[in-house]
Amino acid sequence: MDPTDLACSPAQLSERQRNALISLLADDDATISHSVRDQLVACGPVARDWLRPHLLSNDPVLRRHAREVMQHFGRQTADNRFVAFCLKHGEVLDLEQGAWLLAQTQFPDAYAEAYAALLDDFAAELRPRLAMARGPQAMLNAINKFLYTELGFAGNQSNYYDPDNSYLNRVLDRRLGIPISLCLVYLFLARRLQLPVTGIGLPGHFICRFQTSTEEIYIDCFNRGRLMTRADCVHSLLNGNYDLQSEYLQPLAPRRILMRLCGNLHRIYYHLQRGDDITRLQRYLVALAR
Repeated sequence: MDPTDLACSPAQLSERQRNALISLLADDDATISHSVRDQLVACGPVARDWLRPHLLSNDPVLRRHAREVMQHFGRQTADNRFVAFCLKHGEVLDLEQGAWLLAQTQFPDAYAEAYAALLDDFAAELRPRLAMARGPQAMLNAINKFLYTELGFAGNQSNYYDPDNSYLNRVLDRRLGIPISLCLVYLFLARRLQLPVTGIGLPGHFICRFQTSTEEIYIDCFNRGRLMTRADCVHSLLNGNYDLQSEYLQPLAPRRILMRLCGNLHRIYYHLQRGDDITRLQRYLVALAR
């Protein structure tokens, strides 16, 4: 059967025609199965109801292709939800919520509540250790030992341009990330622990800062939480041939952090020449820059 014979609006397709179209998803001819996928996508979200029973099919090819179409619709829904979030909220948005909504644009099945509970567990493990620490530096050392030595979080230096380094669910799954995503883990733990930690967007690098009225400590989350002084940061800027500008060491608003995370992803997808994802991230950046 030629799948184009079934190309019409969803309302015009009988149940028998819908089933015939879906059965072609399992065709050995990739040209046919891709054509069917395109037609199902063109039918819109109603096709999800047709496909849902086939996610448990005994045919592994049909099961895989049905899941791919369902994921397309899931990403489409998540994409619109993330853009709406960016347009609705101002500078002081909920960064953790934004990070999860962004993750779901690529992994629509990512269960944000389960990952948030995991961060809650991390914080619960740390709380008694911090209560025993003497002073801010000892507290930060305790966090670093837990994250980098016990849990194994690390900067992904061998595959820096892997997009998974930027999606919070994958960072927590693999315990690998880039500077900004590892800083997000640190920031979200600090919030749970009520510690005065903020994100600092240095040019070419992202770090955190712990600051009170008497203490100022910078944290390089990509390099196993290395603790630094302001002078260390200035030295790093000079070594990178950057001008010394006061705003470099100022905390970024949550919206600006989310924008920087999306900007990094945009550059990564550009590096990988993934056109659809480049367009998707451009849409997010426009929404965040409004």
